[in-house]
Amino acid sequence: MQHGLLSFLHSLFVAAWFVLRNYVRTFFMSKAKMRLQILLLSSQVALFQGELQSGKRGKPKSTRPYRMIWVFFSKLVNNWQQFQMIYLRKTVVGWHKTAFKIYWTRKSKKKGRPPISADTIRLIREIHSLNPLWSPERIHQQLVLLNVEDPPAPNTIRKYMKIHKTPPSQRQRESLFKFYKEYAKDIWAIDFFTVPTLTFKILYVLVLIHHETREIIHIAVTQAPNLFWVNQQFRNVTPFGETPKYLVHDNDPVFTSPVFQKLLGDSNVKAIRTSPKSPWQNPYAERVIGSIRRELLDYVVPMNERHLEKMLHEYVSKYYNPHRTHQGLGGATPIPHPAYPPTKMADTTLVATPVLNGLYHTLKKAS
Repeated sequence: MQHGLLSFLHSLFVAAWFVLRNYVRTFFMSKAKMRLQILLLSSQVALFQGELQSGKRGKPKSTRPYRMIWVFFSKLVNNWQQFQMIYLRKTVVGWHKTAFKIYWTRKSKKKGRPPISADTIRLIREIHSLNPLWSPERIHQQLVLLNVEDPPAPNTIRKYMKIHKTPPSQRQRESLFKFYKEYAKDIWAIDFFTVPTLTFKILYVLVLIHHETREIIHIAVTQAPNLFWVNQQFRNVTPFGETPKYLVHDNDPVFTSPVFQKLLGDSNVKAIRTSPKSPWQNPYAERVIGSIRRELLDYVVPMNERHLEKMLHEYVSKYYNPHRTHQGLGGATPIPHPAYPPTKMADTTLVATPVLNGLYHTLKKAS
């Protein structure tokens, strides 16, 4: 492992030295010579790209230093995807996600109790198969009764009992969604999701969405989602008593805390708490989080909290709320779109406005 690490560091140093050397050479180069060099390099890239597209040449395998350098450059150059002709923009962002997983896997050393042996796991599962109705506490008590000197704790036993959660019945789903549909205009949903930065720090994003219109009421970013911050965010978005009748949330300790529940009670908001490990009971919040990930975070790696907050606010205010259509709204947008006079395709002229540095373009008819 140590040899592999040294080899990787050497490759990274060589790649970085190559980039730095060429940058220094370019810095002291005359404009005429620089333009000639760009022309020569562009001709080679065009030849390579043509062979790549025609299938005469296979796609080269990227090395780890190459992937790291392109993840770094993607944050320095706004239109970097124009210069990356081999791999897609989504692929470069995927490299960052892979590096993030490797970083935290190595950093997160397991602490606490040592793992139990395979024989102990086999014995737990054997007892559970013989008595499937026994709880983990009951199995623990039985082991103590049999004078087993080192019985696992009930929580440890529960991990290896292979208890499968019963999926919600059709009646449960219909009952909940009927309530959501009937009171959609009076319901908001709230939830958290996490986003890794370029330097592998974890940021927490709070999102509030209105059930009826699918409008994102509020979105905010923080490094430490404590109770006081969440309370202040809710106060900011509900001035002058403009509160919903119901608020759907999960079992996050911040949402279930007495202080937050008291804030909801004082605001005449009734909390609808979902069951543990039941994201289907908060579908609107889960869907909007999925949309944000697929449409934004799969293509852009945030540098820090300020960068992420700026991107999210631009995505919400300039794209999602006023321009993104929803099937659940019959193709409408959360904030009603202006009505245009009917025209034929051949007679239609569009005006495009870039959003998020051209990741998306909003469209409107030319007057």
